[in-house]
Amino acid sequence: MKTYEFSIILKVSQLTDAQCDALYEAGCDDGTIVTRNGITAIAFDRDAGSLEDAIRSASADVGAAGFEVAHIEMDALV
Repeated sequence: MKTYEFSIILKVSQLTDAQCDALYEAGCDDGTIVTRNGITAIAFDRDAGSLEDAIRSASADVGAAGFEVAHIEMDALV
């Protein structure tokens, strides 16, 4: 397994403590939640067999917590 770094941008602008707890309990415990300028993101360091698997599993965890993914962001791979 390899660790993949990416951020999931949520379709909500701010989270309550209870919503953060729901994300953690849904499996997002390898992510850091950040809200800046009305944009909420979860920066993941996810272990998986491939980047696609990492993004799919993180997106599924976010969905299981009741949130929608707006889009995925990654640093440029140079």
